[in-house]
Amino acid sequence: MIFRVRTEKAFTLTWCVSSPLVCVSCALRRFSIQPAQQKKIPNRYLGQPSPFTHPHLLKPGEVTPGLSQVEYALRRHKLMALIQKEANGWDGLDHTVILLSNPTYYMSNDIPYVFHQNTNFLYLCGFQEPDSILVLQSIPGKALPSHKSILFVPRRDPNRELWDGPRSGTDGAIALTGVDEAYTIEEFRHLVAKLKGESNIVWYDLAKPVHTELHSDYLQPLAEIKARNKNHIQRIQHLVQNLRLIKSPAEIERMKIAGRVTAEAFTETMFASKSPVDEAFLYAKFEFECRARGADILAYPPVVAGGNRSNTLHYVKNNQLIKDGELVLLDGGCESACYVSDITRTWPVNGRFTKPQADLYQAVLDIQKSCLSLCSPGISLENVYSLMLSLIGQKLKDLGVLNSSITESHFFKAVRKYCPHHVGHYLGMDVHDTPDISRSLPLQPGMVITIEPGIYIPEDDMSAPERFRGIGVRIEDDVLITEGAPLILSADCPKEIYDIEQICGRKS
Repeated sequence: MIFRVRTEKAFTLTWCVSSPLVCVSCALRRFSIQPAQQKKIPNRYLGQPSPFTHPHLLKPGEVTPGLSQVEYALRRHKLMALIQKEANGWDGLDHTVILLSNPTYYMSNDIPYVFHQNTNFLYLCGFQEPDSILVLQSIPGKALPSHKSILFVPRRDPNRELWDGPRSGTDGAIALTGVDEAYTIEEFRHLVAKLKGESNIVWYDLAKPVHTELHSDYLQPLAEIKARNKNHIQRIQHLVQNLRLIKSPAEIERMKIAGRVTAEAFTETMFASKSPVDEAFLYAKFEFECRARGADILAYPPVVAGGNRSNTLHYVKNNQLIKDGELVLLDGGCESACYVSDITRTWPVNGRFTKPQADLYQAVLDIQKSCLSLCSPGISLENVYSLMLSLIGQKLKDLGVLNSSITESHFFKAVRKYCPHHVGHYLGMDVHDTPDISRSLPLQPGMVITIEPGIYIPEDDMSAPERFRGIGVRIEDDVLITEGAPLILSADCPKEIYDIEQICGRKS
């Protein structure tokens, strides 16, 4: 059957359900959406790039690079469809979803950090200004997932814009994002007053508010009133994360770009390696190469760990000299148009692996390839993790790091000593994306994960063979799950010993 649902003002959604037994997530993937007449973008700078001011980044109709108003509207519609499922049996009630933007954070006094938007808020509207609120409201007399979308945004203020730059204002917010309505943030109090009644269910993440000031001003008082009426506020983050877990074709294209940019940056950083070399130089080289290729920022503080420091998993001081004969482990990624990469490579700064380094590196590479081959629908990250532990244990036995007669009861404890982290995590708009989603969930086409086995042997581990002490190796790739073989988004990043030595041995 074909069903058509019209959202307020802007879009018509169409989907097909071939069977009454089709699951909601399957049905949702069949949505198609047709945009109505778009509003003209104001001929001025907004609080973020627009097709008018940044035609080299955004095509007409796009909210963020590669992602259209249609894409964002479909996400909102899918979320309301999930709420419809969750609210089964709550007939006759209105539903209001509230998501807060991030605030501006400050280093000191009036010196701000570069603003970075809350990714759940960003996922649903693409609006990149602080101190804003997204509201999705069911429409009286119409069944979910019909709804209207409203943004509450900072008002235009010439004095503040002189110092902080332009703001989109209500007209810019509507024209750029395609939401149905927009008001100034001060007007949110009028909506809050209407949400106190028992007939309105509010969906908002009360436990971890992302904007403490907006929360304390508006949402905390509302929550207390709702609690007294036994009409408790419902969590929303888990539903948004369920949507974010499966990437759309447009999202996959953004992640391919992020993976390619980062892979090229790794290659150039390997090429620039020499001995001795400062970790800070490799950090700067990697960031420059990412940003020179269009990345917005680095996705996280990179690990640039030479020698024994590679055995500190989150080493980010990056301020030591890497000596001749040592390996460097670089764990880095970039953010490009709201989507991130996360890659790790380990290589010799002088361009040649020693025999012990090569033996340990090849062991990790073999393990990683085996784990990658397992990445297919129906397998979970926990399944891959179990395989990784078994393979690491066998390799450590082969290398003489573990005694071949070790008992089964001590085996996995010993393995986790040399690899204390998981095999991977979900990836998307955040590095550790959708953190509330269990890694026991079977993988599905459209998921993106990392696969990152490692072996770490500290220099003070007297139980390990001396030739391996002080060596830490991790190899990490970004992986798109497909119906067939996994697609390695970071495949352009060299990891074979021969290729690494060829790149590191090039002369500029």
